[in-house]
Amino acid sequence: MIELAAAAAKSPSVWDQPGTLAFLVIFGMGVVLYFVFRSLARHLRKINQAARLEASEAEAAEAAGAGAAQADAGPAADAGPTDAVPNPAARGSLGQRSPR
Repeated sequence: MIELAAAAAKSPSVWDQPGTLAFLVIFGMGVVLYFVFRSLARHLRKINQAARLEASEAEAAEAAGAGAAQADAGPAADAGPTDAVPNPAARGSLGQRSPR
């Protein structure tokens, strides 16, 4: 009698097995994460481009200002490059220094 009840309790349906549902949940999470990471990469790429553009504009403005100052002060104004940046806003939006 117990064997008959156990045989009736087992269903041949694939959906009744716990592995199928777990696989579908994990697969769905993987699909969602794919699109999330793709979007994240796109946004990081935009931020990187904006920071590089901002740094190049600041460098061009600094070079234009330094060129005018050298023309006024003469050759004594060329003391050589320094590592310190007097204006923190001259750095990129993420605080990086522009590559030289």
